[in-house]
Amino acid sequence: MIIPVSLHVETRERLIIMQLQSVIQQSMRDIPDCVAAGYVEMSTGALLAVKTIDSHPHEVLELVAVATAELIQGSTVTAIEKLFRRTRGVKDDGQHYFQEMIVFSDTLLHVFVRARSNQNHVASFVCRKSANIGMVLTKTRKAMSHLERAV
Repeated sequence: MIIPVSLHVETRERLIIMQLQSVIQQSMRDIPDCVAAGYVEMSTGALLAVKTIDSHPHEVLELVAVATAELIQGSTVTAIEKLFRRTRGVKDDGQHYFQEMIVFSDTLLHVFVRARSNQNHVASFVCRKSANIGMVLTKTRKAMSHLERAV
């Protein structure tokens, strides 16, 4: 039986998303006080995988993907990156200057980690603010390496 290429690609993409979902779930178990995690493809704004301990409407989760893209590589952030390169005399090679960002809210700690293998992929991990920041960073970096292998 011959499988049409389009069906094969769709099946492969579904398999990748299932693998990402599995790694996200395991990461949440490994990262201290992790309450949510997601994996965003920045060029399309697609939320490829997500897991939360609370239920959230799909619209809220999609906004998380958009907000992640704006935070990590919005126009102001990319302008800062270009300015840093220019003032340091560094050639623009397409790599992003900012690789990780940490945001504290009133009750939560948000960690955004850019994939090394694909600058358009970013993982987001949300932990309770009481979590040990050092352990959270160590575990999110480890989780990102597993996520990159899943893609």
